[in-house]
Amino acid sequence: MRLTTKGRFAVTAMIDLAMRQHQGPVTLAGISQRQKISLSYLEQLFGKLRRHELVESTRGPGGGYSLARSMKEITVADIIFAVDEPLDATQCGGKENCVDDGPCMTHELWSNLTNRMIEFLSSVRLSELVEQQKGKEHRVRPREISVLKEHRAALEFPTSTLQPIRFDNGRLTTI
Repeated sequence: MRLTTKGRFAVTAMIDLAMRQHQGPVTLAGISQRQKISLSYLEQLFGKLRRHELVESTRGPGGGYSLARSMKEITVADIIFAVDEPLDATQCGGKENCVDDGPCMTHELWSNLTNRMIEFLSSVRLSELVEQQKGKEHRVRPREISVLKEHRAALEFPTSTLQPIRFDNGRLTTI
């Protein structure tokens, strides 16, 4: 059993939405661009999320999506089940008809695993994932960028070199 892209993308998109909804409704085009998820795929996912009352839409200029409930009330399991993601580690879909219309020798093991997964995903709140993401953004190391050492010469001579620089404590320094 593994989580498919449908479940992963839905959770990722919901984190993105939750992180930005304080600025007003969030567009799917924006989520698509930031998370590199197809816009048409997001439209399908958000249709399901809306039907399960996890998000609500606003039409017109300045429209988009926002959470229908507090992010503290939404669990990862809610999101995954809303997009029809199956969470079942058994081979029979929990029907106990694995072998000759009866449970296989490992049915109880896989059934217990399924229950634990659901239990775990039900314990993880969207608000926790947003806080984790915000913490990661604060710990991102400074990005290295390159600029032309002599931009005028670069325009005249295509062989000019780029110099890597770093932004440290408000100052640009060469590396």
